[in-house]
Amino acid sequence: MATVYTCFCTDVIHEGHLNIIRNAARYGEVIVGVLSDEAVIRYGRFPIIDVEKRMEMVRNIEGVSRVTVQSEIMYDNVFENLRPDYIVHGDNWLRGPESFIRQNVLDNIQKYGGELIEVPYTYSDEIRKIDDTVKEKLAMPEYRRKRLRQLLKLCPVVKAMEVHSGLTGLIVEKTVVENDKSLDQFDAMWISSLCDSTVKGKPDIELVDMSSRIRTIDDVMDVTTKPIILDGDTGGLIEHFVYNVRTLERIGVSAVIIEDKKGIKRNSLFGTEVEQTQDSMEDFCAKIKAGKEALRTGEFMIIARIESLILEKGMEDALNRASAYVRAGADAIMIHSRKTEPDEIFEFCDRFRAEDRETPIVVVPTTFHSVTEQELQNHGVNIVIYANQFLRSAFPAMQRTADLILRNHRALEADRQCMPFRDIITLIDEI
Repeated sequence: MATVYTCFCTDVIHEGHLNIIRNAARYGEVIVGVLSDEAVIRYGRFPIIDVEKRMEMVRNIEGVSRVTVQSEIMYDNVFENLRPDYIVHGDNWLRGPESFIRQNVLDNIQKYGGELIEVPYTYSDEIRKIDDTVKEKLAMPEYRRKRLRQLLKLCPVVKAMEVHSGLTGLIVEKTVVENDKSLDQFDAMWISSLCDSTVKGKPDIELVDMSSRIRTIDDVMDVTTKPIILDGDTGGLIEHFVYNVRTLERIGVSAVIIEDKKGIKRNSLFGTEVEQTQDSMEDFCAKIKAGKEALRTGEFMIIARIESLILEKGMEDALNRASAYVRAGADAIMIHSRKTEPDEIFEFCDRFRAEDRETPIVVVPTTFHSVTEQELQNHGVNIVIYANQFLRSAFPAMQRTADLILRNHRALEADRQCMPFRDIITLIDEI
C-alpha cells in the first residue's frame, strides 16, 4: 500500500484536520507527523500541551495508521526516513513564510519521488473560534508567566526584542522569517525602562513609576502571547520591590531584571561619565532574597544584572557578585558591558560557566553588536536581549518625516518613505 504523510502542529483537532486525514486516506496508509515542541516554537506559536499529548490526540483519529515526531520544520528527514509516496497539506501554505516549507517539499519530491496533494483549507466560524480560544489561552497569565522557563529548556538561545507599545508587540509577535533553511522568530519581549521613559518624553532615571510601566505591559499583553521580561531598573526599595514582584507575577510577566546600583539610576551606557553608585553585595542579595520570598509560584524569574564591568570595578568583582547573587536566589545573571567588542563578556561567561553550568546567562549586545547569537551560545549565554533597536530605528524615521513636511509644505515627499497604512493595520486582529 502507498504511504501518505501529513504533519500537524496543533493543540486542538478540528474539522480542518479531520478533512486532511480523510483526503489522505484516499491515497494509502496515513502516517501523521507531529512537530516537536522545539520545532513548533520556530513555526510561529507556542504549544499549550507537550508533544506526547499531541501525539496521543492524533493517534485517536480514525484513519491514522501511525504517528511519528517530526523534529524539524523542513521535510528532508521525512523523505530520507519514510520515503512517502504522497505528502498531503492544506493549501494555506501557498503564501507567507510557510511557502518556504512548501518549496522544501517540492525540492525533496524532485530528489526522492512522490506527489504533493494540497487540500483546500477549511474555513468556518467554528474553526476561527477554536483558533481564537487557543490564542486567548496562550495570553492568560498562568500560561504566559511560565513560558520563559519553558523556552530556556527548549531553545539554544532565547531571543528577546524590545517593545514599548501594543503595535511594537504585534511586530514581535507576528514577524516570522525564512532563515538558514528554516523559519525563525523572536521568542520573548523586553520592556525597557529606557525606551518606556523615552517614549513618554521622560529621562531614564526611574522617574516613570511602576503604575505607568504596568500600563505599557497591559497594552502589550492585550494583543500578544509571547513571554515578557521587564527592565526593573534597581528594583527600588526592598519594601516596594516585594510588592512589585507580586504584581508582575500575578499579571503574567515572566521575569524582572534588576541592576545592582542604588541612588538616582542613570543609564548604564554612560558608565563612569556620570556619577553612579553600585549597591553593596550584601544589600543587593537581601533584595533578591526578599523578592524570592514574596513570590507565590516557582515560575516568575528574578534576574540579577551586574554593573561591575560598566563601572570598571573589574572582572573579579563581577564574578564574585554573580556567585553571591545566585546563592541569594537569583534565577539568572545578566552581565553588561560598554565595550564595542565582546571579549570581556566572553571572559565573564567562560569563567562563570567553569563554576556554574546551570544558571542562565543574559546579555544585551547593544555596543558589542557584531557578535552573533551562535557565538554567544558557544560561551554559555542563554538569553539575548535586543534592548532598544525598535525605538532607535523609529526616531530618525519620524524626525526625517517631520523635516520633509516642513521643508516642502506638503506630505508627498514624506509619504514616499512611509508604509501604506493598510499594511500596518493588517497586523491588528479584528474581534
